[in-house]
Amino acid sequence: MRRIRLAVVSAAAIVMMTAASGCSSDDGGSSASAEATASTKASTKATSKASSVAEDSDKGTVKTASAGKLGTILVDEEGNTLYLFEKDTSTTSTCDGECAKAWPPLETSGTPKAGGSAQDKMLDTSKRSDGKTQVTYNGHPLYTYQGDSNPGDTNGQGLDQFGAKWYVLDADGNKVVKGDSGKSSSPGGSGY
Repeated sequence: MRRIRLAVVSAAAIVMMTAASGCSSDDGGSSASAEATASTKASTKATSKASSVAEDSDKGTVKTASAGKLGTILVDEEGNTLYLFEKDTSTTSTCDGECAKAWPPLETSGTPKAGGSAQDKMLDTSKRSDGKTQVTYNGHPLYTYQGDSNPGDTNGQGLDQFGAKWYVLDADGNKVVKGDSGKSSSPGGSGY
């Protein structure tokens, strides 16, 4: 954040200097103005890139939150509940296509981070069939659920979709079976 603020302040200072040099110089002012404009563009590009990096740096964060009867569970950087898919028997995801639309994988472009009582040593990544990198925790590929409208929702808990059940995880990376109603819902309930 500090780097982003510095880049924004620097860009503003360059713009002010550009405006001032353009008004006070008759000869050579256009050269100085062109250099300042180029510098402003570079600074703006750096600010944009720093902002993008800051946004991406939170992607892949796994932290914990309290979920009522389910106890303390894993959530992503925005507080969305994370799930494991029992059909995944290794760190390689078996949820693609329509499954991945209903159960978006937690992806990252960098190294995943732990927050709350989530443990760094449990975090890792795995390549998906589409080449993207998915976050894993205690060997389980992690997913969110489209049926969860708000952070803290756990509507996917115990659902049987796309050939297996979905469960929230605790900070030790184990599935939480409390609240498993054994329910099945239509999207992919018969597998894929």
